[in-house]
Amino acid sequence: MGLAAVPGAVRYLEERKVGFDWGIPDVRIPIVVGAVIDDLALGDGRIRPDADAGYRACKAASSVQLEEGDVGAGAGATVGKMLKNQGYKGMKSGLATSSLRLGDVVIGALVVANAAGDILDRRTGKIVAGALRPDGKGFANLSETLKKLASRADSSSFTLSDEPLRSTTLVVVATNISFTKTELTKIAMMTSTGAARAINPYHTNGDGDSTFAVSTNKIHSDLGISIIGALAADLVSETLVRAVIWSKTVEGWLASRDMQF
Repeated sequence: MGLAAVPGAVRYLEERKVGFDWGIPDVRIPIVVGAVIDDLALGDGRIRPDADAGYRACKAASSVQLEEGDVGAGAGATVGKMLKNQGYKGMKSGLATSSLRLGDVVIGALVVANAAGDILDRRTGKIVAGALRPDGKGFANLSETLKKLASRADSSSFTLSDEPLRSTTLVVVATNISFTKTELTKIAMMTSTGAARAINPYHTNGDGDSTFAVSTNKIHSDLGISIIGALAADLVSETLVRAVIWSKTVEGWLASRDMQF
């Protein structure tokens, strides 16, 4: 439903004659892609961005410090939800961004963490947000809990909360280095591995994860696909941790900053 914001971005770009040259005088075709998360169960599911919201978001774009946490697409984001049918609660998550500058080279990442799995700090391997134990005294550790549940004699009786696309982590990685579409596709593939370092399990049946790679085409660099892809992957894994650290508790969904165990 939030995909209705895309036509607003198209209108904004068309007014400024930004887009693909179709060979017709004074006409440009803006190529705008979109992605959404399922957050209808948190808050009022009737409130969602439309074309006007997309247009106003484009007009409001600036270089000022971006808010993180429970803002934008991150307002309804949550993580650690795949065992809620077994009494394990998830936690609040959100949106985050970070960047890396190496001389003239810039790599930026924007994520919305709405995962079925836990969020881990790749440097320490520790869980920073995710499924909570039924007694509320710590993390369940989904990886270990799934092993225990699967090894039980009556394991066929437990069900996961992993309905298709009910959880989705969105990642956008951008660089100012000039790359072709095919090269950016490879960078997106490498970047996705960064999400896998921070989310466990990742790409479950309940996740509709999407990763986008874009270039502003400003500079040429000898740094190739492999280097940029590797750096972008690390950046994304760190940004996913920010997405939970900057989020705030809402009713029924505890935030990482408010944990007391």
